[in-house]
Amino acid sequence: MIRGVHERPTIRQLEYLVALAETLNFRRAAELCFVSQPALSAQIQKLEQLLGVRLFERDPRRVLPTAVGIEVADRAREVLARCDDLLHGAQSFDDPLAGTVRLGVIPTVAPYVLPAVLPAIREARPDLKLLIREERTDDLLSGVDGGRLDVALLALEVDLSGFESLTLFEEAFVVAVPRGHELAGRDAITQEDLRGQSVLLLEDGHCLRRSALEICHARGAAELEGFRGSSLNTLVQMVAGGVGITLLPEMAVPVEVRDDAIVVRPFEPPVPVRHIGLAWRRGSPRAKGFRILGELVESRMRPFAD
Repeated sequence: MIRGVHERPTIRQLEYLVALAETLNFRRAAELCFVSQPALSAQIQKLEQLLGVRLFERDPRRVLPTAVGIEVADRAREVLARCDDLLHGAQSFDDPLAGTVRLGVIPTVAPYVLPAVLPAIREARPDLKLLIREERTDDLLSGVDGGRLDVALLALEVDLSGFESLTLFEEAFVVAVPRGHELAGRDAITQEDLRGQSVLLLEDGHCLRRSALEICHARGAAELEGFRGSSLNTLVQMVAGGVGITLLPEMAVPVEVRDDAIVVRPFEPPVPVRHIGLAWRRGSPRAKGFRILGELVESRMRPFAD
């Protein structure tokens, strides 16, 4: 031990702390860490003794972090993220995309991009272990910032302060309407066509909701009151049932719209778009590797974007 330095928490103890703070359940936390529940509990107790604070309230029904436990868990996430940066920074001298990459993807991108790009990534980088997690934008950015994820694939129309980003392609929005709707006969949708229309939108937490609301407000449309969808598939089913119209990202159409009861129409210029790209922690030593990953995604999606 270095002179003058007190005993430090171990990396494993910090991992156990973060797992318990996120699951609030000793059994699930132990499963995440691949240890027995008694072993994890014992290390949490040792960590509390080392720090001289109580990190969790425990009773037979639940586990809750104390105020100091929340703060310590947040700092533990930062420490673990820096440890990962150290490891990956050393590995990047040989290969900037070596080892494991924990990739987060938003739900309005994952089903439409991943099936197209994963085979190409496996072929180009057979030694890369890609772990994928689908979450909403705020959760993805929190995960990247806290070290649970390395990089996120998302729509870039969000606040990315503290992150580096790489735009991969832009994607147009289209309008989906029931076949008997007054807009079904249009070749393309104009700003005036949407004025006064009620539009089905996703629930809070989806960045696509924010983009769609901006489009609606700019063109004089409004959200249909009393309904918010949990997925694009739900929105499409509601349109097929004649409940209303919706806005879809163009690449979702071949996957989601397979019902003759729905008509899809493009916008007249200027066409509203969203920008899809990667975001990672500013200063990450794996930035070069993420750019290589981005090139692989962009090259596979280029025919669609064009």
